Amino acid sequence: MAELSAARVLVIEDKAALRRMLVRLLSDDFVVEAAPDAEGGLAKLGPDLFDVVLSDVRLPGADGFSVLAAVRERAPRTEVILMTAYAQVDDAVRAVRAGAFDYLAKPVEPDDLLNKVTRAAERRALRHRAERAEAALQRQASVAPLLGESPAMQRVRDLIGRVADVDVTVLVTGETGTGKELVARAIHDAGGRHAAPFVAVNCGAIPEALLESELFGHARGAFTGANADKGGLFAEAGAGTLFLDEIGDLPLSLQVKLNRVLQEGTYRRVGEARERTSQARVVAATHHDLAEAVQAGRFREDLYFRLGVFPLALPPLRARGDDVILLARAFLDQATQRFGRPMAGFGADALARLVSHDWPGNVRELRHAVERAVLLSDGDTVGADAFAALPAPSDQARAADTLVDLPYREAMDVARERAMRAYLVALLRRWKGNVTRAAGDAGVERESLHRLLRKAGLEPDDYRD
Repeated sequence: MAELSAARVLVIEDKAALRRMLVRLLSDDFVVEAAPDAEGGLAKLGPDLFDVVLSDVRLPGADGFSVLAAVRERAPRTEVILMTAYAQVDDAVRAVRAGAFDYLAKPVEPDDLLNKVTRAAERRALRHRAERAEAALQRQASVAPLLGESPAMQRVRDLIGRVADVDVTVLVTGETGTGKELVARAIHDAGGRHAAPFVAVNCGAIPEALLESELFGHARGAFTGANADKGGLFAEAGAGTLFLDEIGDLPLSLQVKLNRVLQEGTYRRVGEARERTSQARVVAATHHDLAEAVQAGRFREDLYFRLGVFPLALPPLRARGDDVILLARAFLDQATQRFGRPMAGFGADALARLVSHDWPGNVRELRHAVERAVLLSDGDTVGADAFAALPAPSDQARAADTLVDLPYREAMDVARERAMRAYLVALLRRWKGNVTRAAGDAGVERESLHRLLRKAGLEPDDYRD
């Protein structure tokens, strides 16, 4: 039910003459169906079949308030307008409090009828568009952190494709904010378990006393307050994926039980002797160095090796070269839609600031910085002043330090990308975005320079006066 011109209205009125009149008045502007009672009207109702239900309060059998309750349950997006011959204030208040869009007193005035049904249909259409926009933003938000053309991110996507349909445990490692849960979801969605549940839990966010029950469930009476059986997250995941975030924070006592589930596929609820079978695939994640935790006695070695059957390391944002600009532009598009503030893009000074920052909070920090910048910007372009909260740019030594954790060839690729981009930025600044003059200065063909700029994610217009 998206557009007002196609809005559908269901009229429920027991008096035949009035029912025909209402249908006639509304049919010029809406697609109208009618029913003589609540039973007949509700039989026509579906989750998104009607935009507006117009119902009499006084009906044979179930009344209009029963219709309203049924619509709220079966078709919560549908707006309801109630009519009655008794224009009593308490009925009007009761109707609105119960979730009705509005209230009509009989005899119904045609203009009042059309006005209220039109407004109800408009609100339904607006909500529908908002839902679609929100769904689109959520889809973009889930994909954006996996965007990237850097060698590191191409490697991550390759590994996701290789392991998605292989039934092994995956250990995702990486700094805070690199998108570990999004990678786990991508593995789930790309594999044969995609139609089954994806269940996520942060092992460090739940008190130790409750975590065992949360993971494995408990039997009624197992402890004080256990008034009913509880299935637990392994049961909830079923044949899907259970994502155990911050697995490094799992208490040692539970590490033993998790290792048993991974090894034998069985577990017991708290307070229950019966063994249950788990079909869930486990994807775990941590920002800790688990090998170091094993040496320190904080993490079991057998669990470490069992979790690490397929390790997948996420690169920090500072090692992803020009992916910073690609991600920033994706987040800018999302933020402008979310906040209703259209922006043309980033100014040259803002792009330089984004590239020079180390992003210790990684992709999450970048997203928040861009959202804050959109709210702080007054013009149609985001300038460097909108990123004033970021620390001062790092020097070359610090930038080089970010490469030492990478393999040699990958570090060289990232270093070359950084150097080439810095050169192109300086070239554009010198010639104020004039590609023809910049190409002449560089001694390359204009099209060749355009190709290099596209690869680096640079827009000449960002550097014009």
